[in-house]
Amino acid sequence: MESSKINVRQLFVLIVLFEHGSAVVIPLGVSAKQDVWISILLSLAIGLLLFFVYRRLFEYYPDQPLTAYLPQIVGAPLGKLLAIVYITYFLYIAARVLRDFGELLLTFAYPETPLFVLNAIMAVTVMYGVYKGIEVLARTGELFLIVLYFLAIGFVLVFVSGIVDVTQLQPMLEEGWRRVWKTVFTETLYVPFGEMIVFTMLFPYINTPTKVGRAGVVGMVLSGINLALIMAINVAVLGPDTVSRSSFPLLDTIRRVQVADFLERLDVFFMITLITGGFFKISIFFYAGIVGAANLFGISSYRRLVYPLGLLILILSVVIASNYAEHIQEGLKIVTFYLHVPLQVIIPVLLLIIAAIRRRFNQPAK
Repeated sequence: MESSKINVRQLFVLIVLFEHGSAVVIPLGVSAKQDVWISILLSLAIGLLLFFVYRRLFEYYPDQPLTAYLPQIVGAPLGKLLAIVYITYFLYIAARVLRDFGELLLTFAYPETPLFVLNAIMAVTVMYGVYKGIEVLARTGELFLIVLYFLAIGFVLVFVSGIVDVTQLQPMLEEGWRRVWKTVFTETLYVPFGEMIVFTMLFPYINTPTKVGRAGVVGMVLSGINLALIMAINVAVLGPDTVSRSSFPLLDTIRRVQVADFLERLDVFFMITLITGGFFKISIFFYAGIVGAANLFGISSYRRLVYPLGLLILILSVVIASNYAEHIQEGLKIVTFYLHVPLQVIIPVLLLIIAAIRRRFNQPAK
C-alpha cells in the first residue's frame, strides 16, 4: 500500500463522484417505470445498511484493505481465494464501466471512431491517474466535483425550457409495491450503492478513521437523492416508456432543452461532466484491483501492475460484449446475480458475522 493519506473531505468527494459515475448515464432502475425514484431511495436505505457492514469490517481491521484481512477471517486458503475473486471483480467492473463510457462517446460524439480507440484514450488517462496515487486522485476529485455540479445548472434549464411534465410521474405505485421492490433487489441496490464495497480497499488511507462512517453516509445520501431527482426528471421529460427504451436517458433529456430559440444542444457540455464521473469510478475500481493484487502477491509497488492490468481492462472492455444491448443485458441478468449479490451482500455479511464471533471469543483464523 501507499504511504499517502487522504482526509475525510476527500473521501466524501470520491464517494460522490463514484456514486454518480455511470449511474447517471445508464438507464438506472427503469423497470420501475414512473416509480424509479422510489426504487432508488429505497435502495439508498438498504445500501446504507450494507455500508454499515463494510465500515464495521474496517473497524475490526483498520490498517488493512479487504484483500488483506480476508485470510484473517476465514483462514489462509479460502481467504486468498476470495481475495483473488474480489480483485478480479474490481478489475472486471472497471472494464464494464469503461465500456459504458466508450459506448456513450461512440453514440453521441464519435460515431465513426472505433470503440477500441475511445476506450484506449480513457484507459490511458485512468492509468496515469492511478499511477500517481490515491492522494493525487483525491485532490483532483476536489477540483472536479465542481464540474459534476454543472449538472445542476443544466436541470435549471430543463425546467426553464418547459419540457417537464410532472403528470408523467403518475400514477404513483400503479402496480403496487411489487414492481418497485423487484427493481430494488434486481437493479438499483447494487449499482451504485452496493458498489461501495470497493471502498473497503481505500478506507485504510483515511487519516481520521473514526470519521469514515460520517463521510460515507453523507456522500451516499447526497448521491442517492441526486440520482432519484435525475431519474424523476428523465421520466417527467421523456415519459416512462421512452426512458425504458433509451440507452442514455439523461442525455436524451438534455438534448430536448431549447431556451429562447438559441440555447440548445447542451448534451456536448454534459458529456464532459459525465465523463468526469466515469473517470473517477473506473479509477477507483482499477486502483482497488491493482492494490489488492500487489498486496496479495507480495509485489513491493503496485505501480508495476498499472500498465499491464490497464491493458487487460482495455481489451476486456472491448471483448466483453458484441454490442451495447448485449452489454446491458449481461449486466442485468448475469453480473447482478452471479457477482453483485454474493460479493456485495452475502459474503460481506458472512465475513462480519465470522469476524464478530472471532473477536468475541478471540479465535484466530487458521
